[in-house]
Amino acid sequence: MDFDSVYHFLFETYAGLGVLFAFAIVICLLACVIMERRTRKIYKNHEKTEDDWSFFDDDDDEDEEETK
Repeated sequence: MDFDSVYHFLFETYAGLGVLFAFAIVICLLACVIMERRTRKIYKNHEKTEDDWSFFDDDDDEDEEETK
């Protein structure tokens, strides 16, 4: 497989553009998850207020189980 055929597939066909788009979405999602986890490690002692929300939404489940 030569570079010209790969270039033609990725940039000149609808399927290739779909592959590039899907790859970009996966990379962005992975970067967002990594940055969110790093931020949670840095600010783990942050006092929660009513305006706070959680991307992973695992803290709210623990609070609800304790009140039952």
